[in-house]
Amino acid sequence: MKKKEIKILLVDDEPDILEIVGYNLSSEGYRVSTAENGVEAIQIAKKEKPHLIILDVMMPEMDGIETCEKLRANPDLSNTLITFLTARGEDYSQVAGFDAGADDYITKPIKPKLLTSKVKSLLRRLKEQDEPEDDIVRAGDIIINRDEYKIIQDGKEIILPRKEFELLSLLASRPGKVFKREDILDQVWGNEVVVGGRTIDVHIRKLREKIGDEHFKTVKGVGYKFVQ
Repeated sequence: MKKKEIKILLVDDEPDILEIVGYNLSSEGYRVSTAENGVEAIQIAKKEKPHLIILDVMMPEMDGIETCEKLRANPDLSNTLITFLTARGEDYSQVAGFDAGADDYITKPIKPKLLTSKVKSLLRRLKEQDEPEDDIVRAGDIIINRDEYKIIQDGKEIILPRKEFELLSLLASRPGKVFKREDILDQVWGNEVVVGGRTIDVHIRKLREKIGDEHFKTVKGVGYKFVQ
């Protein structure tokens, strides 16, 4: 996918942030839209279906966490990448962000070149998705269609956010194999993306809730494995 085809929605209540970050992303060739609050962001996202949403946490009318949850509840936006860009760097705030369905959490202030690099890293998966691939993984009662980003369990389709899908796809690709935490971060999030220490734990917990606790086993001090 070419840069000019990639749509990014930037959401922040600070005009300076919208102007500076929007300018830098536009200069890279991306199609950038802006919103000043969560309510406006949801309206624009439904209409434009952006590939990436960059979201502030502290905003009027609707904060970023609630906005992210509402965006993730929309099936049409299930494959949209969402990253927070916020001055709040506390661990509990980051956990809340990932728990709401975010793909990454970037702390302000950040240099424009570094932000651009992180955006490129997040968008790499869009390029990979452009390549046709008919890849079906069958693991117990679960069928994973990597090409169509579909999960079928006992005949019922389950919609997962992109990161949860990729994590499940990785673990289920080799049932019984223990995937180390560092390998999971590398293969699902990529080396260039900085994520909180509890990111994997949060995503595993959400998969347990949706797919079934019996399918995931924690190997203390090492990582996780998928059980059929």
